[in-house]
Amino acid sequence: MNVPFWAWLAVLAVIVLMLAVDLFAHRKAHVIGVREAALWSAVWVAFGVGFGFLTWQVYGAEFGQQYFAGYLIEKSLAVDNVFIWAIIFTYFAVPREYQHRVLFFGVLGALIFRGIFIAAGSAIISSAGWVLYVFAAFLLITGYRMIRHRNDTLDPEKSRALKLFRQRVPMTDDFHGQRFLIRKNGVLLATPLLAVLVLIEVTDIIFAVDSIPAIFAVTDEVFLVFTANAFAILGLRAMYFLLADLIHRFIYLKIGLALVLIWVGIKMLLKIDIYYIPTALSLAVIATILGVSIGVSLWATRGQERRAPEGPAHSPFGTASPEEIMALEPLWVRRRGTKATSTPQQGDAGKSDTDPHSFTKGDARER
Repeated sequence: MNVPFWAWLAVLAVIVLMLAVDLFAHRKAHVIGVREAALWSAVWVAFGVGFGFLTWQVYGAEFGQQYFAGYLIEKSLAVDNVFIWAIIFTYFAVPREYQHRVLFFGVLGALIFRGIFIAAGSAIISSAGWVLYVFAAFLLITGYRMIRHRNDTLDPEKSRALKLFRQRVPMTDDFHGQRFLIRKNGVLLATPLLAVLVLIEVTDIIFAVDSIPAIFAVTDEVFLVFTANAFAILGLRAMYFLLADLIHRFIYLKIGLALVLIWVGIKMLLKIDIYYIPTALSLAVIATILGVSIGVSLWATRGQERRAPEGPAHSPFGTASPEEIMALEPLWVRRRGTKATSTPQQGDAGKSDTDPHSFTKGDARER
C-alpha cells in the first residue's frame, strides 16, 4: 500500500479540523442530551465509514476490508472504554456540563499516545518479527482474563495513578467551572477536573495496550492502523453521552469483546507461519460476535429504562460558587518584582498573595 506524504497531511488536517469544529460547537458548558449525542455520533460514524469506502475505492477491496476490520475492533473496544469513563465521572461526581471538556482533552491525548504506540509497534514488528508471537499470546491471555473477570468493576479510589497525583499535585476540594488549574494566594492548584483528566488518560493508555496489538492482527499497514484508530476515537465523546446511561444493559458485551480479542489473537498466530485467514472472513466473524453480544444483551435487559450509574452516597468534591470563581486570581501572574494585578480580598490585609503560609484553614486542607 503506497500512501503519499500528502495523504498523511490531508488526514491529519481533517482530524484537526474536526476537533476544532467539535470544540467550537461545545465551547459553552452545557449538558449534552441524547438527541445531540446521537446526532454527533452519526456525524463521526459517517466520517469513519466514508473514509473506509474511500480507501476501498482507491486501494481496493482487501485494504478497504482491513480498514473496516480495524475500525470495528477499535470502535467496539472503545465502548468498554466509555463505560470506564462513566465510572470515573460518577465516582468524582463531575457535573455533566463539564464532562465534554474533559473528554475533549482526553481524546486529544489519546490520539497523541495512540500515534506514538502505533509508530513504536510498527518499528518493533519491522525489526523483530518474532514479537508477533508475543502480541498474539498477549491477546489470547487478555481475552481469557476479560471473560474471567467480566463482572469486576473499576474502583477509582484504588487507582495508583490517582494516589500518585494526590501525593504530588496540590489540589482543591471544589470544582471551579471547567478550569483544570486555579491560583489561590499566589499558589497554582489543580482542580478535581484535572485529576479526572489524568485518570482518563491513564485508562486510555491501558486500553491502547490491548487495542493496538489487536488491530495489527488484521492489518500491517500503518496508515490503516492509524486512521482506523483516529476515526474510532474521534467519536468517543458523543458515544459516551449516548451510552453512559445504558451501561446496565450491555451485560454480555465484555464477553463479546473478549472473544474478539481471542479471535484476532488466533488469526495473528496462524498468519505468522501457518495460514492467512481472509480479511473478509475475519471481518464477518468480528461483526457477528459483536452483533450477537450486543443483541443478546439488549434482549435480556429489554424493558429497562436509561439510568445514570450509581455514584457515592456523598460527593467527594464540592462546587465553587460563581462569586468564588470570579474572585480567583489570574492563572498566569507576572514575574517577581512586578506589580501584582489582583486585589487582595477583605481580611487578607498584610498577607502576601504569593506566600503559601498565608493560606486559611480551608486553603491548607485544599493543599
